Amino acid sequence: MYHGSRPGWIEVITGVMFSGKSEELIRRVRRAIIARRRVQVFKSHLDARYAGLYSVSTHDGREIEGTPVDSAAEIFRLVRPDTELVAIDEAQFLDPEIGTVASALAARGVQVILAGTDTDFRGEAFGAMGNLLAIAESVDKLQAICVICGDLATRNQRLVDGKPARYDSPTILVGGRESYEARCRHCHRVPRKDEDQTALL
Repeated sequence: MYHGSRPGWIEVITGVMFSGKSEELIRRVRRAIIARRRVQVFKSHLDARYAGLYSVSTHDGREIEGTPVDSAAEIFRLVRPDTELVAIDEAQFLDPEIGTVASALAARGVQVILAGTDTDFRGEAFGAMGNLLAIAESVDKLQAICVICGDLATRNQRLVDGKPARYDSPTILVGGRESYEARCRHCHRVPRKDEDQTALL
């Protein structure tokens, strides 16, 4: 059953860190609130940076209230029957069922907006983001600026003690400017993987 006269759909806002994903998510949520739509906002419980666990926040301090969750199933349980828009930040940290949940919500007439980085620090697909990009009606991929050369940044550079993290480092490490930089493909470094690729040339 649709809410009102419109069917539900899925929107994904993706790109590297510092590209404005959370800022764009917040902008869309605020527009929906101004339009008096019934909105719920969720975020991964792993992200307690900046404004804390109960807020979705940008790197420059803008924020809205959000409910922390540790699974896609929890989102599905918490969505109220009259909710018209569900916004989910840091979707890359959620389990693979987030695609199923987003599709189920869209099928019952909900607009679902998910924001998350599509690649991990290695430059490889991050969690369920690849599937979300495939099933979404709308995808906006944002870029940042490479801190090394100034070109468009499409990679997340993880730093450990100021040096690029090795390929075999843990996939998830929540952090901000102290741990990550936005870089272009050519300035992105992943020790060991880069060495292996050079051997193929």
